Amino acid sequence: EKHSIVCRVMPVDVMRETLRRFDRHRRQLLISELVDSSGRNFQLALQIGFVECGAAIDAIVSRAGALDDTARRLYRITLANYFAAAAMMPYPTFHSAAEALSYDVHVLAQRFNAGFEQVCHRLTTLQRPNARGVPFFLLRVDNAGNVSKRFSSGTFPFSKFGGTCPLWNVYESFSRPNTISRQLAQMPDGRNYLWISRAVQHHQGRFGDTNKLFAIGLGCEARHADRT
Repeated sequence: EKHSIVCRVMPVDVMRETLRRFDRHRRQLLISELVDSSGRNFQLALQIGFVECGAAIDAIVSRAGALDDTARRLYRITLANYFAAAAMMPYPTFHSAAEALSYDVHVLAQRFNAGFEQVCHRLTTLQRPNARGVPFFLLRVDNAGNVSKRFSSGTFPFSKFGGTCPLWNVYESFSRPNTISRQLAQMPDGRNYLWISRAVQHHQGRFGDTNKLFAIGLGCEARHADRT
């Protein structure tokens, strides 16, 4: 209402492969009907971030120095995504709930009407000095081992080159959809880590479409395991 933007959920025949589009001239945010409720909330919050905090986002991007157009656009999107997650899962409320629920991702997702991956990603950002959560790290991979997302508030030594270990429970998740698997793993440096993983599907398509399936791995050092 404040910005006179109308949100419309559109048929897949109209949106085709596009999940969201903002029509600046008509002031309409168009979201595909294939996007679930948590995804729609995220897209609404993302657009609010762009219109409410556009100047602040641009100021942060400008401090990064010389960037090409692609990098600048991706940086803006990343910051707006962070805003959207913070709007859906406000820091004090989300941190308190996470601590009280021992970081039960499923319950947090239900409470905040968010997706499994959205909650896992948000958990990696709870490192305010006066309200720290468990220092989690997150990895998203496909069944070919391609890493498409990694975030860390801890000390996990992500590999800079090559793939990941086939013994990792993230790969087991592809054969057990909708099931959270747990694993204690020791790295070559002797450090022990607790991992949970689950397969997630991005936007169920039409009949016959090939749907993208990813595994989300959320981990922390084993010394924090008693808090989970």
